[in-house]
Amino acid sequence: MLICFFEQKGIVHKEFVLPGPTISAAFYDDILRRLRENVRRKRPDQLQNNTWLLHHDNAPAHAALLTQWFLTYNNVTVVPHTPYLPDLAPSYFFLFPKLKMKLKGQRFQTVEEIQAESQAVLNTLRENGFQECFKNWQRRWDRCQASEGDYFEGDAGP
Repeated sequence: MLICFFEQKGIVHKEFVLPGPTISAAFYDDILRRLRENVRRKRPDQLQNNTWLLHHDNAPAHAALLTQWFLTYNNVTVVPHTPYLPDLAPSYFFLFPKLKMKLKGQRFQTVEEIQAESQAVLNTLRENGFQECFKNWQRRWDRCQASEGDYFEGDAGP
């Protein structure tokens, strides 16, 4: 599994997780600590100006009390995510399709080969692609708000 956090300039933090561990609140808390450290190193202005925003879905580990405490204690603003709307998650409409397109049809002998090829794909992503991703995210967010919770499909929504 790939856990990846990115913003308009590119990837801030990523981890490959081997099969087996359950993504619990404690597990996610450790990931958030490493993410925060990478934000501190790579985007210190975002921490200083309190402009670091986190958008994650409503998975149990994300909604857990331990996670909420970490985010509050570290003054992280969380952009709300409407339940059951993967169309709002940039990973679903930007990152995962790019990985799937490049990896489709390939056979791998080891997990390390998958990780290496995934890393190679991630290395091809450029800043302008991330910027376009977040423009699309804003459009999707606006459409979701305009629909007032009604279902819509495709680009012809409200």
